[in-house]
Amino acid sequence: MPEILDLPFAATCRAIAPALVCQPGDLLLYLAPSVALAVLIRMLAAAHPFFFVFTLAGTICHELSHYIAGLLSGARPGTLTVVPKRVGRHWELGSVTLNRVRWYNAAPAALAPLSLLLIPVAVAWWRTSPGWRFMPADLLLAFALAPQFLSFWPSGTDWRIAARSWPFACVIAALGWAVWKFYLP
Repeated sequence: MPEILDLPFAATCRAIAPALVCQPGDLLLYLAPSVALAVLIRMLAAAHPFFFVFTLAGTICHELSHYIAGLLSGARPGTLTVVPKRVGRHWELGSVTLNRVRWYNAAPAALAPLSLLLIPVAVAWWRTSPGWRFMPADLLLAFALAPQFLSFWPSGTDWRIAARSWPFACVIAALGWAVWKFYLP
């Protein structure tokens, strides 16, 4: 391998960019193949339903996140399905029925898939923290992490359900303003 690949990304980056840009550089570089694979899987799945097989792991994680958040927040999850079905002009890859959605549990249960981003970030941190070299196992991990990038974003229905928690949005906006006003220079 060429000598340049043995240098940590952060050291190479700092030579040409500000430190703030380079801090998450190793993580982003490690996750780039997974993101590229996710884009490829999305394009293939749009071309032919057979490729939904590659989205199955992400769909299971997405729906399980709704289910677990529903259990923890008291939204009483009912049925969970990950069998794709045609709905109008698009495919529904899975769903969870929440039987007791209230203002206080709507956002946590509906926006739970956002927490799926923690999986690839945790794996990337684990693999890059001691200073890393790309290994064959990292290629397998890239394939395993790609579905998480396809499934972390809540659906339109999820966002509509989360809107029932508008009091949380007010509290978060107030906290954000306070942090910006009093803690950031």
